[in-house]
Amino acid sequence: MVKPELCRSCSGRGEQICIYTMYKYGGEMITGHVFIATSLDGFIARDDGDIGWLLERDAPDEDHGYDAFIAGIDAILMGRGTYETIRAVRPWPFAHPVVVLSQTLTQDDLPEDLSREPGNKVRVLGLSPDAAMRLLHSEGHRKVYVDGGRVIQSFLRAGLIADMVVTTVPVLLGAGRRLFGPVAGDIPLHHQETKSFPSGLVQSRYRILA
Repeated sequence: MVKPELCRSCSGRGEQICIYTMYKYGGEMITGHVFIATSLDGFIARDDGDIGWLLERDAPDEDHGYDAFIAGIDAILMGRGTYETIRAVRPWPFAHPVVVLSQTLTQDDLPEDLSREPGNKVRVLGLSPDAAMRLLHSEGHRKVYVDGGRVIQSFLRAGLIADMVVTTVPVLLGAGRRLFGPVAGDIPLHHQETKSFPSGLVQSRYRILA
C-alpha cells in the first residue's frame, strides 16, 4: 500500500487521505495549470475587467506558447469575471468544456449557444475548488486550465495548482484586479525557465512545490 503524502490541503493535520492524495492514488492524478499575463505591478485586468492594455501589446508574430499549452488541457475552470470578459467572443474561443465557478451566476444567465444541449459548452457551478476538481476527475478530466485571479488564488490556497506560466507585460496599471492575494503560508516555487520576447514580454514558468 502506498503511504499517503501530506499536502497544503491537509494543513499538516494528517488526515487518513486528503483531496490531493485521493486524486493521486485513487487513479491518474488531476492537476491544475495556470497560463496568464499580468502587468509589471501584478494586475491581470483593470477594475472594470478591461484587458485592452494587454491586447494592444500582443505581437501576433511571437509564439508565447499558448497553443502548445492549451493542446495539453482537457477542461477549463474560470471565475465569473473572466467569463464575463469573454462571453461575447464569437466564435467561442474554447473547444474544451468550460466550468464557471460562481455563487451568483446561474446556467440561465448564459447565452443559449453556450449553455444548451447539444454541445453544452459552459456550465456554471457553485462549487469549492476541491469539489470542482473531484467532479472533473470523475468525468475523466486530468489536466485543468485554471483561469481568473480569484479562482487562481483559491486553487493555490487549496494546493491544487501544479505549475504556472506567468507572462509579464511591460506596463504599470497602478490599480485593478490582482493576480495573487493572501495565502495562509508561504507557497514555495521552483523556477523552471524565463524567456523574453522582442515585444518586451517576459515569461516565467514555475512548478509548485508541495
